Amino acid sequence: MLIRTWNLFHGNAVPPEPASYLEEAVRLATSDAPDVLCLQEVPAWGLERLGEWSGMAVYGEIAAPPRLGPFPSTAELGHRLTRLNYGFLRSAFSGQANAILLGPALTGLQTHALHLNSRRFRKAQERMLGLDAVTRLAWAKERRVCQIVRARAADGRRFVIANLHATGLPDDRLADAEVLRAASLADGLAGPDEICVLAGDFNVRPERSRTLADLSESDWGFSEVSPQLDQVLLRGARAAAAAVWPAERRLLGARLLSDHAPVEVELR
Repeated sequence: MLIRTWNLFHGNAVPPEPASYLEEAVRLATSDAPDVLCLQEVPAWGLERLGEWSGMAVYGEIAAPPRLGPFPSTAELGHRLTRLNYGFLRSAFSGQANAILLGPALTGLQTHALHLNSRRFRKAQERMLGLDAVTRLAWAKERRVCQIVRARAADGRRFVIANLHATGLPDDRLADAEVLRAASLADGLAGPDEICVLAGDFNVRPERSRTLADLSESDWGFSEVSPQLDQVLLRGARAAAAAVWPAERRLLGARLLSDHAPVEVELR
């Protein structure tokens, strides 16, 4: 069973261009039929198209809703405005979402979602970490979520799959706190006989994360972390070491799709 995660960078290339390559990126990520694909930075307008592009069952969760300045907007209006220049505007109007895609060997059973940087959580962390006003405002600016899908495989195995996109700010302690919160939710939902998957863009590197160091210890029991921001961690199943796509695998002509490389783990 192959489990993959990819931050789609809103369908942008590196360097960003006026055109969108969201469809091409999704088709590439699903061309070899992974069993689980966790996606981050999906524009809200792209959620309803993921099933057509991938042929997989789609479970989406809006993180930052589309907005027109201070006012709520719609996914389609955000799409029309972003078409002016996808690379420059990114999520300014379109918002962003997470998505978990399941292949035919898995059946989704339940879904859950957690607002990672909710106001109450931020307030508690602000006091504990001694955050300044600039950092507090920046942390509140963009909503981040962890979504969870409980699934059953054709062979009877059950999975709790968590997909998160943590805050990307210079203070690594914020992302680290969100990763711990997401891991705690997944851990609490997973039964003793269920395989727990914690995947996504954690936005903190292992050498700067107390949480990632702890997750691989016996108390948590997750697999070894990778050296990059993106992770696929497993508990309750044997798996090969995480593999990171080489740059040439995500080339579209001369374009490099996304500013992140997909990361994947294969269950043994």
